[in-house]
Amino acid sequence: MSLKKSILIIAVILIVDQISKIYIKTNFKLYESIEVFSWFKILFIENEGMAWGAKIPGSYGKVILTVFRLFAIVGIGWWLWDSTRKKAPKVLLIAISLIFAGALGNIIDSVFYGFIFSDSSGQLATFMPEGGGYAPWLKGKVVDMLYFPLYDGILPEWIPFWGGERFVFFEPVFNVADTAISTGFGILLFFHKKAFPKKSDK
Repeated sequence: MSLKKSILIIAVILIVDQISKIYIKTNFKLYESIEVFSWFKILFIENEGMAWGAKIPGSYGKVILTVFRLFAIVGIGWWLWDSTRKKAPKVLLIAISLIFAGALGNIIDSVFYGFIFSDSSGQLATFMPEGGGYAPWLKGKVVDMLYFPLYDGILPEWIPFWGGERFVFFEPVFNVADTAISTGFGILLFFHKKAFPKKSDK
């Protein structure tokens, strides 16, 4: 697969990711939601840290995380370029392209969103507000909105430890970029032999 095709995959994912985030950011208040199906909701939240909401403590934790992401995206970009140059299997190039696009999509939020958008708490965010954004460069929050509570109910009393408690599956809220990253890693996991074929002995 050519580098141009990889760039096309990346561009499509980035466009869909950013359009969905900007729409949610400017049309939903924080924690506002709409039910699409009983098992799928659009729920606007903002993630200040890494996956699952994990954070690096300290006042510079967010900046450290964003800088780390920037270095990581450079490494992933080199991996994609090098794999294309070496004519790696198509499945590997697709996986790397998905991971790159997803990582870049969330980096855009972290780097720019705090500066170009106003706060979403109790109000709709505005683009390039006169008083400035809700955070300086590198301290933006990642916009998440896809929520799939496939099961949301009270567990039976006979279940040890958690019986009688409310349980939600699947609870994390994510975005298009997260989906691309997860899909890319899933491809590497399930198609590992195709992605990394062993060289035949001469």
